[in-house]
Parts: sequence; structure tokens; C-alpha cells
Amino acid sequence: MREELLSVGIDIGTSTTQLIFSKLIIENMASSYTVPRIVIVDKEIIYKSPIYFTPLVSLKEIDGPKVREIIEKEYKNAGVDKKDIDTGAVIITGETARKQNAEEVLTTLSGFAGDFVVATAGPDLESIISGKGAGAHIYSKENSTTVVNIDIGGGTSNLAVFKRGDVKDTGCLDIGGRLIKVDTNSKRMTYIAPKLETLVKKYHLGLEVGTIVTKDNLRPIIDIMVRVLMQSVGLVPIDEDFKLMVTNKSILLDNPMECISFSGGVADYIYYDEKERGPIRDYFEYGDIGILLGEAIRGSELCSKLKVVKSTETIRATVVGAGTHTTEISGSTITYTKNAFPIKNLPILKMAYEDENSGAIALAEAVKKKLEWFKLEGDLQRVAIAIEGKENPSFKEVQAYADGLVEGMQELIERELPLILIVEKDMAKVLGQTMYNKLSFKKDVICLDSVKLDNGDYIDIGNPIAEGTVLPVVVKTLVFN
Repeated sequence: MREELLSVGIDIGTSTTQLIFSKLIIENMASSYTVPRIVIVDKEIIYKSPIYFTPLVSLKEIDGPKVREIIEKEYKNAGVDKKDIDTGAVIITGETARKQNAEEVLTTLSGFAGDFVVATAGPDLESIISGKGAGAHIYSKENSTTVVNIDIGGGTSNLAVFKRGDVKDTGCLDIGGRLIKVDTNSKRMTYIAPKLETLVKKYHLGLEVGTIVTKDNLRPIIDIMVRVLMQSVGLVPIDEDFKLMVTNKSILLDNPMECISFSGGVADYIYYDEKERGPIRDYFEYGDIGILLGEAIRGSELCSKLKVVKSTETIRATVVGAGTHTTEISGSTITYTKNAFPIKNLPILKMAYEDENSGAIALAEAVKKKLEWFKLEGDLQRVAIAIEGKENPSFKEVQAYADGLVEGMQELIERELPLILIVEKDMAKVLGQTMYNKLSFKKDVICLDSVKLDNGDYIDIGNPIAEGTVLPVVVKTLVFN
């Protein structure tokens, strides 16, 4: 089976909004005797919109009608009718995800995509999405190394650590190119973010709204921002300035970083090549400090002490859409203790190989830690845990998996969220029943197998069919530029 899908990616960030239309080719790579394994074998980007500044009504509210206007205009420019879209993704990220009406805007836009992944990504999930968009996970896998990707946008810098292709950790700092805004004509400062204002007062830097900015008088505050980024990857000892600039948490520094990559709008000026593009004529052409911040990072120890990996994309390191495929799961290998279906747009938390193979205690700790990725403003989303599992597990191994997962999923249990587990190997029935037993048959469990998933995937689970023996599943894989 080979099929072509028309997909769209809509990315609404702190500073910028953009659309990308692409054709995705999907193909069943499994033999006729095995469960279907549908993969995206090719993609072709057919239209990229201009990059727009995200319209806001105020510092706390997205201008929903104007965002919709941009989307409608770009559909028209691309010559695409929304009824022709098979699938796609709308992702709201960064500071914009914290705006009061983020969910309302998502609802407004969801009609623009066939079977859309519609998601508000908090800082941890955004770190993973942008790191994968930059190609850091592929580089780490292909070169068997550790890569930290720093996605530097308008309001935040999202960190994701990839070790041999697995997501190891995430973090976020309130560092970005639009934390100071400048009038492009008068060069007067029109806005300064509260945390930068605190640093300006602490170090008596003499910057405030109305100040005429120059490269020289901005250098001290930019140097502090760069030093905080250096602290985040272990190049400089952590101080109080670092603690101030952390959004929710930073990455653990239990192992030294080997490679670094950058994405986001500021990254264009970290990788800037004067020979190719000529000298920078106006450091404030975008009405912010992004160019200066990029240049300062380029000249810092971030780029001299770590191996710099060139990102596959910088400002467009974003979702270009979502490939989708349907597969049926054999009824003989699944557990579900209650018909809670259909379930739509469930994000996947994929455990790393070493999380699974280091015993029940390590698995529990890894699940607890990584569930934090799916919190937005402290509120945990519904999420499905994905593991690889084992081909022919022993009784002891099944017990260890069940112990680790039940302990790790305690917050889901306390918040009355469903326990949903997806296993790649054929062991869902015994694992699901063992977990149900450990929960004294008081908490419902859904456990499916024969589905291969990764972080950044979403899943729909339909109503049982064939007299309840089969659950139809739609896997939506985010596709990156």
C-alpha cells in the first residue's frame, strides 16, 4: 500500500506564526503476514508561508480573529482548500501557549485541518518538538553521541538533550530575542521584559523604556543572557541570575555535553556567515535584540568549547504537518477494563531504552520525571506511556514492568486520568492485567501492543469493533522540516 496525503503544519509561537503545506507519502513496510507497519517514506514541501509576527491583543491575549485571517489568507495564497487537507498539526508554543485564550484560538483553527493534531505545547514538549525539528535527535542517533539543542525564540530558550536518539532531558529559560523591543526608526526601547528589568536594576545598566539603544549599551545585558545559556549546559557555575531566568526547570548536568545545536529565529544569526550574506547593516531591523543575541552567542564559549552541529532548520525548525495511518490491533493481545473510547489526540510519552532496562525503581523515576513534560501551567494533560517491551518476557520481568509503571504513573492515578500504555512487543495482555491486579482492580487500565511510537506522536483510539475484540488505532506522527 502506498498513499499520498496533503498535510499542513500551523505553528503559532511567541513571536512568529507560519504555515507549511506538504505532500506525504506513506507506505506499509510490513509483510502480508504481520501487523501493518505504516511509515512516512517521503515528503515534499509544496508551500511555505511568510513568517508573520504573532498578533496579540495584549501581553496576555492572542488576537484570535487576526490569526485566523493570516491562516485563511495563506490557504488562499497556496491555492489549497481546507476540505482537501487530509491531516495536519496546529501547535501553539512558547509564551503564546500561556495566553489566556490559547485554547480558544486552537478551537477556532482546528476546522482548518482534516484529522488534525491540535496541541498546546508547554516548555518541555516545545523543547522536544523544536529539537527534533532541528535534526538534533537524528544527529545524536547517527553519531552515537549527546546533543543539546537550544531553540532560541522571541520569549524563551528551550533546551532538549538527545542521547543516541532518545530524549534525555528538557529545560526552558526566559531568554529570547524579543525580551527587549526597539522602535526601528528612532531606536528607542519600547518594551523590556520584567526579568531583564530586574537584572538592569541589579547591575545599574541604565536601560528603560524610552532609552535610545546601541550595540554598546545593550552589550552588558546581552552578555548576562549568554552567560546564563553557558550555565545551562555546564560551561560556567550557576548563580542567582541563572535561577531568575529559569522558566520552569533546566536540564540536569550529570554528564558533560558533547555537541550543541541551535534553532529558532535567533539561530539564524548564530550560524550567520558574513562571506555568504554580507555584513549586518542594521542590528535592530526586526525591532528587537535577536541579531545582537545571536552574534554574542556565536562569539561565546558555547560555540568554542562544544562541537557545534549545524541545524537542518533554524527559524523553520517546526512542524510541517502530521502523517496519519490506521492500524488494527489484535484483540488477543490487549487489555481494556472499561470502554472509555473514543480517545482523540492523546500525546505519547516514549520511554528510553535504558529507562526500561534498569529495573522497576529506575522505570518509576523516569516515568515520574518525564510526565513533567506534559504539564502546562502545572496542569497535567492526558498522556499515553509508550514502551518497547520484551519479546518473550518472564513472569519476573512482567512484574518489574508493572511495578515501575504503576509507581511512576501515581500522579495520573491521583488526578483520575486514564492509565494508557502502548507496547511495541506482544505483551500487552499480560502486562495490562498485571497492572490492573496491582491496582486492586480499582483503576481502569488500557494496554495495547504491536504499535511502534515515538515522542512527538499522537494517537486516537476508536470504539471497539468485531464484538469488542479489536480497537482501531490512528497514529499521528509529527513531520518536521
